[in-house]
Amino acid sequence: MTAELSRTQPDEDRRLVLRCLGLALAGGAGTMLLSSFGRPALAADVPAKPVWPKDAFTCKDEASALKALGWEAPVASDKITLVLPEIAENGAVVPVSITAAMPDVRSIAVMIPDNPFTLTALFPLAAGTAPDIACRVKMAKTAKVVAIVAAGGKLYSATRDVKVTLGGCG
Repeated sequence: MTAELSRTQPDEDRRLVLRCLGLALAGGAGTMLLSSFGRPALAADVPAKPVWPKDAFTCKDEASALKALGWEAPVASDKITLVLPEIAENGAVVPVSITAAMPDVRSIAVMIPDNPFTLTALFPLAAGTAPDIACRVKMAKTAKVVAIVAAGGKLYSATRDVKVTLGGCG
């Protein structure tokens, strides 16, 4: 009988140790979870509210959209590469690619003056981010597409015409 006890005793001891370890880990995790719910939110926990220019997206013309963004008229630049198809078969999905070869780019905007709402896209960029964006826009009809780049405290633009065979806005 002593031989049986010595064989089962280590198994029972191991199970007891594992059970106690599991309870201790579960209790520690529960304590950490409850302590995080019980404390007030810190400023670092709350994401900063982004500044979204809602009024700029409702403007019907380029001048109003620029004014709503707090921007002046941009200057044409050859340092902006605006890639668009010459003919868009479907105005609902027109691919746009914009790259700026200038330092300190803070934002890139896409405007289509002939659309119902001129400002189509706005991309704020964090410092050090590569000024290279790609998206798809909707176009109501054949029109020009304007890329506006805010860099170094100034505004620059590039323009391309796109012929739309099937309108996508309206």
